Amino acid sequence: MRKALVIGGGIAGLSSAISLRQGGWSVDVVEINRTRDVYHVGIIVQSNFLRALDRLGVAEEAIARGYPYAGFDLCALDGSLDAYIPGVELSRKGHPTDLGLTRPALHDILMGAATKWDVTPRYNVTFNKIEQVGDKVNLSFTDGTNDCYDMVVGADGLYSKTRTTVFDAALLPQYTGQAVWRYNLPRPADVVRTALFQGASGGKAGYCPLNDDTMYLLLVMREPGNPWIPRNQLAAAFTDRLKQFGGRIAHIRDTVEFDPDKIVYRPLEAILVPAPWYRGGVLLIGDAAHGTTPHLGQGAAQAVEDAVVLGAIAAGDLAVADIVRQFMERRYARCKLIWESSLQIGRWEIDDDPDADVPAISRAVLQSLSQDI
Repeated sequence: MRKALVIGGGIAGLSSAISLRQGGWSVDVVEINRTRDVYHVGIIVQSNFLRALDRLGVAEEAIARGYPYAGFDLCALDGSLDAYIPGVELSRKGHPTDLGLTRPALHDILMGAATKWDVTPRYNVTFNKIEQVGDKVNLSFTDGTNDCYDMVVGADGLYSKTRTTVFDAALLPQYTGQAVWRYNLPRPADVVRTALFQGASGGKAGYCPLNDDTMYLLLVMREPGNPWIPRNQLAAAFTDRLKQFGGRIAHIRDTVEFDPDKIVYRPLEAILVPAPWYRGGVLLIGDAAHGTTPHLGQGAAQAVEDAVVLGAIAAGDLAVADIVRQFMERRYARCKLIWESSLQIGRWEIDDDPDADVPAISRAVLQSLSQDI
């Protein structure tokens, strides 16, 4: 049985551990954070995400714990409906085309599946030293242990230590000019799918159902200079940035007393590591390799797709050099298209570009997603 180390216990890392175990590998996972806690915010996912989760055996649980729906509404600033965009079926029959889901629920689902495959992350642990020696990768860890592996998967996110250590210390995510605001709220009965409010200067707002009880409010907005906003100013700043919007967004703005401790505010940063995403037996996946912005709702989906493809290739008898090479052949173009397209939409929003053509980009991405992984 060949042995892999997964660095990172998030979406990409846990998915990779499950997929590699399904392929017959022994897997260790280390996670630098002290606990398994994740931010209680939501994600909007499409059916290619469910198709990938289905390969891991957890799609049904995700659907049961989330809010399945079909398509989304595009609204004007005043909340009036401009268009309904139907969802596209990419997963198995009976699966929804779209799903709202909280990050804690997704993490619990992946942790449960990892446990079933005898994978238990070691928390508050990362590597001190990593070195390719022949066909093995030797590592020393911050808990004083040492081990060697046939393959190491760097799934340690946007600020990947694996990337800056093994590849290039200068490969760092760059601020895009926008930030995202998220806030969870009780779900009204008539919120049955995502709605996005277009036409604002610098970005957009929207809301998405996450489960029967909860929805979340989102705002993607231009933030010149990447400002740091003190916690005691978050609620006022959030309210101010919502002033462009009418309809339900305005109602929430005017009636909800935002708790600054529950506002999740994050600058949008992105990185696309030049190909190839491997050095010897060390491979980057997920945000460590192609950290993107949320404009197409594909960040989590592409991380899970990475994991599924890696596990499928590694299930054979290929040498590690061939595994990582084939992984790049199958993943690079798709991830690059989504990365570039997401950033292009963000630039159009930042510039208030009157010639923005989001439908054209969406069609190109959909064509890519319609091709199975």
